[in-house]
Amino acid sequence: MDNFWLIISSAIILGLGIISIPLFPSRIKAFVNFLFVLLVAITTSIPAINALMGNPVDFSLAGSAFFGDIPIRIDALSAWFILIINLTCINGAFYGIGYMKPYKEQKANLSLHWTLFLIFQSSMLWVCMLQHSLAFLIAWEIMSLSSLFLVIFEHEKKETLKAGINYMVQMHIGVAFLTVAFIGVYFSQGSFDFIAISDYFGTNYNAWLFLLFFIGFGIKAGFIPLHSWLPQAHPAAPTHISGVMSGVIVKLGIYGILRVALMLKSELLLIGESVLIISILTGIFGILNASVHRDFKKMLAYCTIENIGIIGAGIGLFLIGVAFNNNMLIVIGLSGTLLHTLNHSLFKSLLFFSAGSVYQQTHTRDMEKLGGLIHKMPQTATLFLIGSIAIGGLPPLNGFISEFLIYNGFLEGINTVGLTHSTLMILSLASLAFIGGLSILTFTKTFGTIFLGSPRQPLHDTPSEVSLWMRAPQYFIIVIMISIGLFPQFYFSVTLQLIQSVLPASNLIDLDSFIPLIALMGNVGKYSMLFLFLLVATYLLRNYFVKNHPVQENTTWGCGYTAPNVHMQYTGKSFSKSLGKLMDIIVREKKKYTEIEVGEIFPQTRNHNSHFVDFFENTIFNRATKQLLKFLNYFQFIQNGKVQMYVVYGLFFILLVFFGTIFNLI
Repeated sequence: MDNFWLIISSAIILGLGIISIPLFPSRIKAFVNFLFVLLVAITTSIPAINALMGNPVDFSLAGSAFFGDIPIRIDALSAWFILIINLTCINGAFYGIGYMKPYKEQKANLSLHWTLFLIFQSSMLWVCMLQHSLAFLIAWEIMSLSSLFLVIFEHEKKETLKAGINYMVQMHIGVAFLTVAFIGVYFSQGSFDFIAISDYFGTNYNAWLFLLFFIGFGIKAGFIPLHSWLPQAHPAAPTHISGVMSGVIVKLGIYGILRVALMLKSELLLIGESVLIISILTGIFGILNASVHRDFKKMLAYCTIENIGIIGAGIGLFLIGVAFNNNMLIVIGLSGTLLHTLNHSLFKSLLFFSAGSVYQQTHTRDMEKLGGLIHKMPQTATLFLIGSIAIGGLPPLNGFISEFLIYNGFLEGINTVGLTHSTLMILSLASLAFIGGLSILTFTKTFGTIFLGSPRQPLHDTPSEVSLWMRAPQYFIIVIMISIGLFPQFYFSVTLQLIQSVLPASNLIDLDSFIPLIALMGNVGKYSMLFLFLLVATYLLRNYFVKNHPVQENTTWGCGYTAPNVHMQYTGKSFSKSLGKLMDIIVREKKKYTEIEVGEIFPQTRNHNSHFVDFFENTIFNRATKQLLKFLNYFQFIQNGKVQMYVVYGLFFILLVFFGTIFNLI
């Protein structure tokens, strides 16, 4: 079937899904939604695969006199993101079949939820396909609004509504910046086509327009300081929505930044180094906050911010490479960005799905209340452990591959960009190593607190392993993750072809210069496979030799103490307390307790409560909001509830318009 008709078919399937899902019984709405999500994914993935293979899609829909024709283009960059969106949405929809079963009595709510999920998927796909400013903004707004209503599924909870309002406000701030940027291009070039952005960059100062786009897209991506919607929206949303949002919606911000970055013509070094600095700071800020939080979904949200920083660092390397005309740096930066975008969508979805399984069984997100779940949920524990290894950047899993590329980019930069700029590269390399170390600390704490040891508090229900509906998509994700870790040269070759197709002809790439890097990545995959084989072989041999031997079980040695209890275990907070104290400038802890007085010989029983707050939200935005409210309170006398005064206001404005018309002021 022709690419045009496949894309039109995806729109027809969307319409049929919106009509059909509410008509089905609650018990099968999730299955029906999954079917429609799968059909939309198939009809849009085929053109995307064609585009990756060198056959881009380019056609226009007839528009109005004001809009003009609406170009729809799927080049290799769009195709990469379309495939990631479809893969993540399929997994999310499948996982949601099992996760949403406890809500089967909420018929109207479920109808709206699954309908919005389908709209959400399609709007993200159209964001990648539309290259008309106004049509793009409409698709962007539909994406934001549909995800907003998905986040506030449990709208009866105060904290969920608060998270939804915060998300809505920040998304519309982002839309405002994007609108200003697109309008500026239109008034300069007279076109809504994305090609006009490239034309604008060719004849004007680039940095200011890029800044508008970076803020607009960066809010969606989660760069600091406009990131605070992430730690609130992800914990509030149902887990399959958290997985999809972290896996792909933040990547649409990356897509927008990449799309604009590829059009830049000047100020490349300034923009590249600025993006690199803000990305490294974003990564450090994200992982520091993740390391101290005890709400495991909020912890995963801050890890998303950390990984957005790593992806942004790749974009910065790419722009610096273009500025120095360094093809090696260009390719490594872009490849690292694209591969880490894919990798993060995989292991972060896996981690959110595993965390959702824990939440469904325990009804708490506080890791301090958990412990020993590896005995009750062994498969979920294994899945979470694999995701933790991947996000920590350890071989033989996929996270190592993309971070390995970005490390190589910094080393290449140190050798080629000169002394002044290489200082930034050295600091960035050290920061990336620091981020990686803290990531391992964070997930060691999380896995150990939730799954190891003994239960810290009695739960209302005894946890058990979740259904196959919830585990199957996680195993599917792991298969893809392992394939990237074992065969990285294949995925790198795909990104190399992608880069060749989206870069201007003046930046043609010498493929021979990348043979050593491809060979090195092949060796990484080979030795990773050997390591995996040895691991499995050791496990099988051990089982073979001990299967006929009696197994004795004894309590763990308690350092000579004969009456241990669960309160003697390390808690999540105790694991990261030293780090929190060391970095308390960034990681702010709020405590509620009464200090012991100097003369208080026999202290009374005291309660202690503490939680960590977001530095930017608490220090900047909350204070600014309070000052604004304080200023607006001075005008409360205007809205006084007296009807007579409102009539006077109306008469005043009528007279104002009347005299303004007489004296030609209006």
